[in-house]
Amino acid sequence: MNKQEIEKLGLQLHQALTDRQAVAPLTERNPDMTLEQAYQVQLAMIQHRLEGGQKVIGKKIGVTSQVVMDMLGVDQPDFGHLLSDMLYVDGAAISLDGLIAPKAEGEIAFVLKEDLRGPGVTVADVLRATAYVMPCFEIVDSRIRDWKIRIQDTVADNASAGAFVLGGQGAAPRDVDLACVGMTLEKNGEVVATGAGAAALGHPANAVAWLANKLGQLGIGLNKGEVILSGSLAAMIPVQPGDQLRVSLGGIGSASVRFV
Repeated sequence: MNKQEIEKLGLQLHQALTDRQAVAPLTERNPDMTLEQAYQVQLAMIQHRLEGGQKVIGKKIGVTSQVVMDMLGVDQPDFGHLLSDMLYVDGAAISLDGLIAPKAEGEIAFVLKEDLRGPGVTVADVLRATAYVMPCFEIVDSRIRDWKIRIQDTVADNASAGAFVLGGQGAAPRDVDLACVGMTLEKNGEVVATGAGAAALGHPANAVAWLANKLGQLGIGLNKGEVILSGSLAAMIPVQPGDQLRVSLGGIGSASVRFV
């Protein structure tokens, strides 16, 4: 793929986001697309968002469980950008009119107090650089029709990022055992998923270290103040208007969101 083709796909995904109209899988038309090219498409898509006035406020990590890696045929996670218009506060109402095929995931968010730049970032470095961890909902959404994705499709589509909701409280990362933190996710008052911190690459700080080192290969760092979503702790939960969700993380707190 040449630069012109990459720019064209980035614009197409941006248009799909703007129009709320999913497109056919990119890999159907570009079966030889590499992961590196997919990230270039992602950056082209993000550039349109930046030109529209949005700002990058963090990153998200996806494909952190072995089950999903096996499903997509990869041996590593992926990442996407969090933009300023994606952030919602605890208890927020999110309109589904602005999304295509949303699903909710319960996660642990890291808020950085120091820059992190790879290579060589360790779990200890991540914990030292983190101001606090927070309960979080990531609302994933795919601009690829019917979620028929290969890893290149989701990477190009900004790792299927849609929105995210941060809880109203947090905890210092060394005050809790992040690998053993238990998660309960409720939908309309009923428990629909449970998980633990270890679901994200064995320890959610492992996921953040992976991201810092991956970005370091590209000459990019994680910056003080950024929010890093460390990966889903359980299966994705489809949502529809009227649904109310709550995620609780032992020793950290909770977050809630409703959909209209």
